[in-house]
Amino acid sequence: MKYLFWAYTLTWALIFAYTLVLGSREKKLLREVNFLKQAVNDNDFNNFQEY
Repeated sequence: MKYLFWAYTLTWALIFAYTLVLGSREKKLLREVNFLKQAVNDNDFNNFQEY
C-alpha cells in the first residue's frame, strides 16, 4: 500500500510541476507578443505598401 501512496504523490507532484512550467512559458510568450505589438505600432507598419 505504501507504493500506491508514493505513486499517487509523485503523479500529482509531476502534474503540479508541469503546470508551473506551462505557466512560465505562457508568461514568456505574452511578453514577446506584447513586445512585437509595440514594435509594430512604433514602426507604423500599418501604412506599408507592397510593390
